[in-house]
Amino acid sequence: MNTLQIADLRVVLPGTERPVLDGVDLTVASGETVALVGESGCGKTLTSRAALGMVPPRAEATGTVLVDGRDMLTLGARSLRRVRATTTAMIFQDPRAAINPVRRIGDFLTEGLRLTGAWDKTRARERALTLLDAVGLKSTVLRQYPHELSGGMLQRVMIAAALMADPVLLLADEPTTALDVTTQAEIIALLGELQQRFGTAMLFVTHDLDLAAVIADRVAVMYAGRIVETGPAEEVFAAPKHPYTAALLAASPRLDAPEPRLTVIPGRVPGLHTAISGCPFATRCGHADERCATERPQSTAVPGRAEAEVACWNSESLIPQGGAAHG
Repeated sequence: MNTLQIADLRVVLPGTERPVLDGVDLTVASGETVALVGESGCGKTLTSRAALGMVPPRAEATGTVLVDGRDMLTLGARSLRRVRATTTAMIFQDPRAAINPVRRIGDFLTEGLRLTGAWDKTRARERALTLLDAVGLKSTVLRQYPHELSGGMLQRVMIAAALMADPVLLLADEPTTALDVTTQAEIIALLGELQQRFGTAMLFVTHDLDLAAVIADRVAVMYAGRIVETGPAEEVFAAPKHPYTAALLAASPRLDAPEPRLTVIPGRVPGLHTAISGCPFATRCGHADERCATERPQSTAVPGRAEAEVACWNSESLIPQGGAAHG
């Protein structure tokens, strides 16, 4: 059963020529990790925020975003608050920006459950202690303020906060970007361990392909507000079917790279004031033809791969560019 099911999600901002999200289809099953990857500005964070009902003010949103069977785009404010406190949770990129600096950690961890009336103070505190222990922090952290903790400790607090109410869906928006390499590895291992322990579905937003290959069961590649390729992580990275996925992999650092310099993807992601009639990657793609510039490719099943789709007119002619190193 799909814990998260996004269907034909379109988000349009006033005064723009193209949607920020343009017909996004994405699912995450119970206990599954799906990595959402792509360049900055392609719509990854907005997609994950839509699962919390956090659409930008004055934006026009259509389609469906079902979390545990409830459409987050149609719920009222009170229902949204309850769902955010009990059903779905998000780990933000910068923990210091997500935690109130003048409140103790204990208040931060328990206030969502207490204010919605889901749990009483005693039960919420016991749950907080259990989760602090699970993420490797001492009970004394409850009485501390954010400025007394390191970045790695704060991110562990954020993970504990996200799991407070046993959410069915966990949204992780580049949760390791601000951390050093050693702490990153610890946080990723911790997330994997806790996800298996609690059976939570996880949408993991990242631009780090190596990290996605390690943590994800499936991967969804996003470009200019559209999902251009999906499939099992190992297969997508070993043999990408979309030119953009192949270009991302070719531009990633590798120890066995034959060339001294990284491959560069020419051009830039089209801005929101640029209308797109065909494939959004056409102007940067070496495989593009006239059809790519004028007709939008629809997602079609990839032959021989389970739960895999690609939106490309010329995917069958694509030659893999060494993606296996990322598996």
